[in-house]
Amino acid sequence: MTSEIQLHQTERSTHGLKSDCLSFGEVLAQSFAVIAPTTIPASNLGLIVALAGNGAWLSFLIGLIGLVFVSININQFASRSASPGSLYSYIVKGLGPTAGVICGWSLVLAYLFTGMSVLCGFANFSAVFIGHLGIHPSSITLLAIGAGIAWYTAYRDIQLSAIAMLWIEGLSLGLITLLCLIIWAHKGFALDLSQLTLQGVTPGHIATGMVLVMFAFSGFESATSLGDEAKKPLKTIPRAVMGSVVLAGLFFTFTTFIEVMGFQGTGVAIATSEEPLSFLSEHYGIGFLGQWVAIGALASFFGCVIGTINPAARIFFLMARHGLFHSRLGAAHAANRTPHIAVSLCTLVMFLVPAIMSMCGIKLFESMGYLGAMCSYGFLTVYVLIAIAAPIYLHRLHQLRPRDLIISMLSIGFMMIPVLGSVGIPGSEMFPVPEAPYNLFPYLFLLYITVTCGWFLVQRLRSPHVIQSMKRGIDTIHAHFDEPTVP
Repeated sequence: MTSEIQLHQTERSTHGLKSDCLSFGEVLAQSFAVIAPTTIPASNLGLIVALAGNGAWLSFLIGLIGLVFVSININQFASRSASPGSLYSYIVKGLGPTAGVICGWSLVLAYLFTGMSVLCGFANFSAVFIGHLGIHPSSITLLAIGAGIAWYTAYRDIQLSAIAMLWIEGLSLGLITLLCLIIWAHKGFALDLSQLTLQGVTPGHIATGMVLVMFAFSGFESATSLGDEAKKPLKTIPRAVMGSVVLAGLFFTFTTFIEVMGFQGTGVAIATSEEPLSFLSEHYGIGFLGQWVAIGALASFFGCVIGTINPAARIFFLMARHGLFHSRLGAAHAANRTPHIAVSLCTLVMFLVPAIMSMCGIKLFESMGYLGAMCSYGFLTVYVLIAIAAPIYLHRLHQLRPRDLIISMLSIGFMMIPVLGSVGIPGSEMFPVPEAPYNLFPYLFLLYITVTCGWFLVQRLRSPHVIQSMKRGIDTIHAHFDEPTVP
């Protein structure tokens, strides 16, 4: 008698990746690593407060609600099948090969540019720490060190990557929560009425703040790339997708509320602070804890680099096995059972782009902002596609319910808020057109999608079997889970 697990192991053995090795906590760590929740309260919160003011906490709460709807759409697929292809394989199943390729390339850009952005953050934070010791290495040296260690971790063992990310984020989140509780205790555990009543806040502030809020959550779905390695993937992955959104959203909402309240009466504006938690720890006489939080933020940046290499490499891996890339990218390491060639390629690209930007005189902090802004378009495209694909997929299974359509429409509606905020509407106060060079990024993304999809169309003309290869590969994965199990 064949069980579901045995069937899935058979399919995974054809991929050559290490199967049934990751627990729920380790799969959850993958999504948390890409979200990198530590970096928001420790370094980037001021940017969000500058847009949303006293409504920053509400922007996070609304973002949490919107992405819960997106998670439900993702889990319509994740609860029925699993593979290394992440949302790429889901979109192929729901909307067909062309939409799947758009999704695949969007995810590749999203993960790679997220990795580049946080690699710049890692190098920037490292420079500050090492600078206190009188050591001042070049930006390229620090980028190379960060990329090299992350490459080895991802190349060597997916379980080693997951355990490292789990400890990094777990310790960092614990320290930040402790620091926020101490700050709140100094305030007598009072509730800040100026925030609760949204003093000085307009709907436009909330909507504009959501642009960066959605970027803060980006990558929560990356656990879906661990379909081969996760234990009991049809249960583990959906729980990790939903769990990462809920836990990160509650963490963001709580820390934002406390930090904004903590800055009141200090004479310093949180919107202008690049290290808000370090400042608050010094102000409230617990500077040693702020130093540990800063170390945790540095580790979180590094964990996010690993976290983005893993899903990006696995998407390349599966797309290569479908004939979209050179077949060598679809090879798994015989001993480590990781997509080692795809891992190496992704790491190299993540290093080269910020290194070239650094050689061109662009500061690491500026590069972090530019690269981070670009990646958001990839994530938003994928989230909209999955919201469209889910009801179509359920309709084909004869399992579509009215509430599924409602959830799909709500997901798309929530995603349109950051899309409009990113692109802007000329003359609109709620969604103003971003300043240069950010106003160019949407068009660069469209050019990227046009070029990559154009290349795919050329492939279809030259090799018509590519489409059948994609469909056959995805259908084979789903077929293993569709087969009835015998207890």
